[in-house]
Amino acid sequence: MPTPVHHSTAPGRRLTWLITGCSSGIGLALARHVLANGHRLIATSRNPAKTPELVREVTSYGDGSHRWVALDADSPGAGTVVSQLGVAIDVLVNNAGHAVLQTVEHAREADARALMETMYFGPLRLVQAVLPTMRRQRFGVVVYVSSGAGLEARPSMALYGAAKAAGDALTKTLAKEVAPFNVRALYVSLGSFQTNMPNATEVRASTPATLDDTPASTDDDYAGSVARKIMGHMASGGQAASARGDPAKAARAIFEVATATGVGRGHEAEVLLPLGADAAVRVQKCVTRWRMRWTFLAA
Repeated sequence: MPTPVHHSTAPGRRLTWLITGCSSGIGLALARHVLANGHRLIATSRNPAKTPELVREVTSYGDGSHRWVALDADSPGAGTVVSQLGVAIDVLVNNAGHAVLQTVEHAREADARALMETMYFGPLRLVQAVLPTMRRQRFGVVVYVSSGAGLEARPSMALYGAAKAAGDALTKTLAKEVAPFNVRALYVSLGSFQTNMPNATEVRASTPATLDDTPASTDDDYAGSVARKIMGHMASGGQAASARGDPAKAARAIFEVATATGVGRGHEAEVLLPLGADAAVRVQKCVTRWRMRWTFLAA
């Protein structure tokens, strides 16, 4: 017989949140929203010494029970760091990430492995560290902050998209496995937001061409391609200038869906949360495309 599925709702108490990648962007906005709503926060970043003012903001807030912890999710010991905090984590938000843009043909295996460490193996380690407690207390929420690049194919973003898609698949499967324990898993497909992501993105020059699309030889077939244009756009800061999404609004939506309050009330069963006007459009296009292409095979 199938295992009965329960949909997690907040237990009406102060929750303890652990959020990775809190030094900027969505992570920082969500950390501030958690604090403002009276919950306990454990913020993390790879190098807290680089943002002392943010560390002070968090640790001095309210009753002083909040912490900022140095955490490198890429490290095999990341899960142990979380396990040794001595605190039951109610909500885990895997948000840390970075990107490398390059065509598949010229991609470096080292880059692919590094992205998978940060956006797949790192989150996996942290999930495994918090799940035993969540399962025992019969409550918990795991949030994976993803990207539209994990949902659809974007030229030059194969490595980044593959890492995000791996995290998405992990989260979707996790949601089914832990639902009987009143634990919930959710992945957030982000559109374009005003974050530090452009600064966390490396654009690799294609061989043999340069990023300004000037070929170093006459046989550069990628000159003028969509991939090269996207890479040039990112390298020139165009993405940062054109982003319109407000991180504070995204943080509020993530918080409310995770706690089943506000816009999240009644949506406890949702596993995918697309955020941003462009993300919603992309999700709908993907759904329409899949339906149109495969309906005839089901006949």
